[in-house]
Amino acid sequence: MADFLEQLGSILFLDIETASLTESFEELDPRLQDEWVKKERLIKKTEEGHIDPGSLYFDRAGIHAEFGQIVCIGVGYYQRKKKEKKLIFRSKVFANDSEKELLQDFSALLEKKKWVLCAHNGKEFDFPYICRRMLIQGIPLPEPLQISGKKPWEVRHLDTMELWKFGDYKHYTRLELLASVFGVPSSKDDLDGSQVNSTFHLENDLEKIKKYCLKDVEVTARVYLAMNPQLELEEFEIIQLDDDSDQKGD
Repeated sequence: MADFLEQLGSILFLDIETASLTESFEELDPRLQDEWVKKERLIKKTEEGHIDPGSLYFDRAGIHAEFGQIVCIGVGYYQRKKKEKKLIFRSKVFANDSEKELLQDFSALLEKKKWVLCAHNGKEFDFPYICRRMLIQGIPLPEPLQISGKKPWEVRHLDTMELWKFGDYKHYTRLELLASVFGVPSSKDDLDGSQVNSTFHLENDLEKIKKYCLKDVEVTARVYLAMNPQLELEEFEIIQLDDDSDQKGD
């Protein structure tokens, strides 16, 4: 258990929220419009009925890094207080009108420590999405995201969905389902992932998205603890850091 607690402090739990690059398909760069229509044709093959070109853009573009953007990144890490027998979870959200500045700030955090990154479905979505958007914005990938040429055991990425698979490659489990079975409070109080794009573009309510993002980070971190039941704690505390707080994880 001592080894687990030592390793726990090096894990950076994260979650990203994404939206389409533009509010409407017509605002998208013409070259990207052509590419999106081609992608829609692939989507149409799995759905019935006629779909007008560009009609799927608002609802679907945000999940594709080439046609979407990151509007916030929530992060959190555990800090152990041995004397008080307390485990503190410190969290913070990165958000900025400029995606480039948001990603630069997040990159600076990743360079501060030899982090192990953890997200739910992170290997399929969060990690590659962040990498692609960083490169599109001309930002060098920070060390924890540099996986090219590394052996699998050298990549410091954890994925709670992958951990729950136990080798079952056909199994997909939503974070909300894991939270339910482990008795972890839901993050879906006022918002869910399908509403992020309209909340960002139509309601212009980034604060609501930030709160939802931080809740997802906390849920992921709690689920990770629940998947390691050898840990017994007398007290647990959550601290949300201000936007301008320095996050060192020590």
